[in-house]
Amino acid sequence: MITNLTIKNYALIDDIGVKFNSGLTIITGETGAGKSILLGALALLLGKRADLTSVKDISKKCIIEAEFKLDEHLLLPVFSNNNLDFDLHTIVRRELLPSGKSRAFVNDTPVTLSQLQVIAPYLADIHSQHETLSLFSETFQMEIIDVLAGNTGLLNKYSKKLAGYNEVAENLAELTYKKETDSKELDYNTFLYTELIEANLENLNQEKLEETYETLTNTEVIQESLSKVNQLISSEQIGTLETIKEVRSILGNLRSISSEFEEYWNRVNSIIIELDDLSESLEQTTTSIEANPKVLFEINNSLQLLYKLQQKHAIDSVDGLIDLQKSLALKIDSTNNLENRIVSLIVEQERLNIEVSKIASKLHKKRIEVIPTLIKKLKKLVIDLGLPNAQFKFEISTTSNFRKNGTDSLQLLFTANKGLAFGPLKKVASGGELSRIMLAIKAVLAEYKMLPTMVFDEIDTGLSGEVAYKMSGILNIMSKTMQIFCITHLPQIAAAGNHHIKIYKEDVNEITVTRLKILNKEERVNELAEMIGGKILTDAALNHAKELLN
Repeated sequence: MITNLTIKNYALIDDIGVKFNSGLTIITGETGAGKSILLGALALLLGKRADLTSVKDISKKCIIEAEFKLDEHLLLPVFSNNNLDFDLHTIVRRELLPSGKSRAFVNDTPVTLSQLQVIAPYLADIHSQHETLSLFSETFQMEIIDVLAGNTGLLNKYSKKLAGYNEVAENLAELTYKKETDSKELDYNTFLYTELIEANLENLNQEKLEETYETLTNTEVIQESLSKVNQLISSEQIGTLETIKEVRSILGNLRSISSEFEEYWNRVNSIIIELDDLSESLEQTTTSIEANPKVLFEINNSLQLLYKLQQKHAIDSVDGLIDLQKSLALKIDSTNNLENRIVSLIVEQERLNIEVSKIASKLHKKRIEVIPTLIKKLKKLVIDLGLPNAQFKFEISTTSNFRKNGTDSLQLLFTANKGLAFGPLKKVASGGELSRIMLAIKAVLAEYKMLPTMVFDEIDTGLSGEVAYKMSGILNIMSKTMQIFCITHLPQIAAAGNHHIKIYKEDVNEITVTRLKILNKEERVNELAEMIGGKILTDAALNHAKELLN
């Protein structure tokens, strides 16, 4: 319920603050006094798009703030799901800035307009003759039936199962598409993979192969060169080894003279040992190298295949080709496993289909069972509201598709007069009839669930005195379990309120402003008397007003 409302710098309102109580609060006032302004401010607070033209003084900030007393059990999940801080006494504030921008706050925390619009229906519901579009909504109509059928638990269970079903269906569609796409590439990937496997890349050393290839293709040159080098080193007459040995012999004669000559001799001797070893190695290498056309042919084939693969895949190393081979293996394996995963998802989808269908069937059954009760309650109420011949028909049919609230589709048919065929509600019901039907529906819903604060704006337009009495009784009964605001021009309805607020205009410093006043009992008598007989308060009008209040 709304406990406090503050409006500053909005339309004709300069600064108004008012406290509200539970039960039925009546709001009256002359046409143009500002009742619609009050509703506009409340609608803005609940997330309506901001309009700077509604600001009284565009150089100042417009502020609309209300405190709501909330039910933790009902609203804590709603706040949590929308990342909002919950408080039993929640304050909602909307600000229109001179720049034209607007801001919204919930418990002093900035919120987006979409966040505010999500929680608004749980805080208050504004209803007028021009705001009956929800009556035409199949979702709203189905919600009425579900409330009476007590389907909340089943709907929650259905939603969870449906979410699981939709997730599996989405995954299945994705994998099926992937299979179709991957299957086109499977043959090509398999060909590439086979080509790499046959190249035996794991046992290839490209550097070693290239070295061996160069050696085998230059066998004669290598042998000739090594023989020549060996000859230059080892020739008995002019070879380097013989020459250096002669040097060693000469230095040997000087070894005993000085340690310096001893060192020279040792160094020369080391050279001789190294040259001798080198000569032997050259001899062995020369002997070991021989032409091998077969090996050369095999190595050349291996290298050519390797170069071809590297060029084909734009990869310059064996390791890179091995990585590509592994990647192709994973793709091929993934494609081959898709079928198993798809089959598994199909089985899971069929299982969930059965479960969701069973819940949907239970929802359908309970809806069918409760419709006669709903029609009976609505007929009783609309008869009291001046529609004695009104008839309702709820046509439910099942569909093959899973919808948000089951597999049922619903059409609400209506006729207000005897002998006339049923037709869709939005086509055959007048504005006044729609308002009374909406009130009847809200009255029925109030018996089964806790509704937010209801604001009824002149839904009594065009009613006779007797029907107005009936409507006031319905409003009074509803107000026992919920907070209701009712803007009215009928004294029969105004007298039914637990509280009465009068909205009026006055001129302050040659500026017209809207004011409101909470009426006491005596003031209520006078206000009702004015509604009955006009500004001149006659004894008859006053007595009638007192009778209404009593």
